[in-house]
Amino acid sequence: MTAANTRLIETFYDRVWNAWDADCAREILTPDISFRGSLGVETRGHDAFLDYVALIRAAFPDFHNAVDDIVVEGARAAARLTYTGTHKGELFGIAGTGRAITYAGAGFFRFNDGRIAEIWILGDRQALMEQITG
Repeated sequence: MTAANTRLIETFYDRVWNAWDADCAREILTPDISFRGSLGVETRGHDAFLDYVALIRAAFPDFHNAVDDIVVEGARAAARLTYTGTHKGELFGIAGTGRAITYAGAGFFRFNDGRIAEIWILGDRQALMEQITG
């Protein structure tokens, strides 16, 4: 179970976030996925989650998630992350600046029947804001 859940997290970031693969999201996330993003957005279900992904993609078309570390224990896991990208679209009412961003984050996951059922992301929002506001 540990290896399978580790692979789910790696797939979540490699395919869903880094490759913007909506079909993969529907495969690896439960239909009622509960998601809380580091920008304060909470969603439930595939469509609402994918709307959030689209919001991030519009602001950072090259947004990339690097998984620095994963710890899995049973049906729960945590991942340490580094986010990078270029601020090209509006975020928090701030038009794209063209500035490169890098900030740290962590993701907490719960699994159910071989899929991701819950995700709670904490990102260094202050570092992000300082980079896009100059």
